[in-house]
Amino acid sequence: MQTVTLNNGVEMPILGFGVFQIPDADTEKVVTDAIATGYRLLDTAVSYGNEEAVGHAIAASDVPREELFVTTKLWIQDSRDSSAEDATKRSFEASLQRLGLDYLDLYLIHQPFGDYYGEWRAMQDLHRQGLIRAIGVANFYPDRLVDLIEHNEITPAVNQIETHPLFQRADYQAQMAELGVQIQSWGPFAEGRNNLFTDPTLTAIANAHGKSVAQVVLRWLTERGVIAIPKSVRQERMAENFDIFGFTLTDEQLTAIAGLDTGASLFFDHRDPAMVRALSSRTYS
Repeated sequence: MQTVTLNNGVEMPILGFGVFQIPDADTEKVVTDAIATGYRLLDTAVSYGNEEAVGHAIAASDVPREELFVTTKLWIQDSRDSSAEDATKRSFEASLQRLGLDYLDLYLIHQPFGDYYGEWRAMQDLHRQGLIRAIGVANFYPDRLVDLIEHNEITPAVNQIETHPLFQRADYQAQMAELGVQIQSWGPFAEGRNNLFTDPTLTAIANAHGKSVAQVVLRWLTERGVIAIPKSVRQERMAENFDIFGFTLTDEQLTAIAGLDTGASLFFDHRDPAMVRALSSRTYS
């Protein structure tokens, strides 16, 4: 598996497996299948409600812990009754317990809302204690990312953001590279929106290589140096998504894919006040 080197020297697989929207009852089997297929990067979150099932699959696997790269995410902490630092450490310990692990490879602030400064201070402390190998963020737009970097000791190793052929984030990726922050894609297939899987441009490229549109999208992301975490509940599709390193996209094909960029989210804008309120009102223990 190809890897990328994060800003603190930690090696992270460039292709992994995500479990967003996989029901808790199905997650253990699905993750077990993913590990058997060859995935070593596993991505979950407290808000997904399936950390414990991911942990059961890890425990049942014969793959050594040090060969797995496990990510989970901190939800927005309600710090009205306690500090964000204390709330973050409690949430971290709960996630670690549900996963059945002694440490995390990557811990992300899931949303750029609330007292994420306090959350980041706690995460820096957990990192210094050796409980997290790398810390990062998700869904941070450039202004908040730069602000966090300028006023804290540790620069986020990763920013996990919506990235797919219809919202490519190339300029932001370049900015993050200058800051030493690795881009990671969530929603690499845009959940099939805008008929992504039947798009004529992507279909023509897939046919030229004898591959699927999904494989072309994942190859396009990884060739750009973007970490991708596709999800599937079918083992044959997992294997297909994993088999993307045996071909290379041409310059003409890359140019054609670049022309698909709409420059806008297909889901929601984290700068929308209504969305801020909606996300901030959700609680997860």
